[in-house]
Amino acid sequence: MVHFNNVTIIGVGLIGGSLAKSLKTTGLAGTIMGAGRSRETLELAQRMGVIDRIGQSSMGAVEGADLVILASPVGTFETAIREVGPHLKKGSILTDVGSVKGKLVRKIESLLPAGVHYVPGHPIAGKEKFGVSEASETLFRGAKCILTPTQKTDRQALDAVKEMWKAAGANVIVMDPDVHDKVFAAVSHMPHVAAFAMMCAVAELNTGTEDYISFSGAGFRDFTRIAASSPEIWRDICLMNSENIVQMIERYQFSLNRLKTDILEGDGKRLEDHLTMASNVRRGLE
Repeated sequence: MVHFNNVTIIGVGLIGGSLAKSLKTTGLAGTIMGAGRSRETLELAQRMGVIDRIGQSSMGAVEGADLVILASPVGTFETAIREVGPHLKKGSILTDVGSVKGKLVRKIESLLPAGVHYVPGHPIAGKEKFGVSEASETLFRGAKCILTPTQKTDRQALDAVKEMWKAAGANVIVMDPDVHDKVFAAVSHMPHVAAFAMMCAVAELNTGTEDYISFSGAGFRDFTRIAASSPEIWRDICLMNSENIVQMIERYQFSLNRLKTDILEGDGKRLEDHLTMASNVRRGLE
């Protein structure tokens, strides 16, 4: 079984904190160092036992680390790599948990010094609530984790990261980085945009005495649950996977307009056919 004597996690939030807990529970890590922008968050993580030590700086925190996990918002990745890259030891493994790959993966590869092995990753797990206080070692059990290696990816490093995620309970899938961004624009990024948009559309409506939001039931709450996710994280994702997300927004607009036409024209049969197709596909996800 793989074992990492020294692990550094940059960004000890929900995902980074949960992975730290998993590494401890499974015995895959010796000492876990935490680094990031918020000293308050790192101190909380240390008090919770999620990490063992706090790095005085990201550069110092990665020195001597066998495994470095980049778990901050994807918009910070390039800056982080420029800072810590020269301090990564030869033979160390760098991985991440970002939900955008494609061009970002190639950029990170171009910035890393020779001898550092990069294995891009994306666990499909999370909650609408965020922060290290929500971290759990069971977060990844039964979840998918997508790894997006390139021609430059070291095979032994890839196997080690696979083993780490399997030990956390995840089902590991290997995918091309560009295909990853197209897939997740459709099934993750655009749905978040839709949930945020729905909240914006309804938030300022009122009956004259009460906000519409105050009348919301389970359906509205289920549909918009993910709109409670971190605005910073989703800002970065939208901007970094913009082309694929815009294409999916346009497809979503097409579907909405099709239903709009069915309703305006009073075509109950066509409307029911479209709703039935959607219902059947959704039931298949259960």
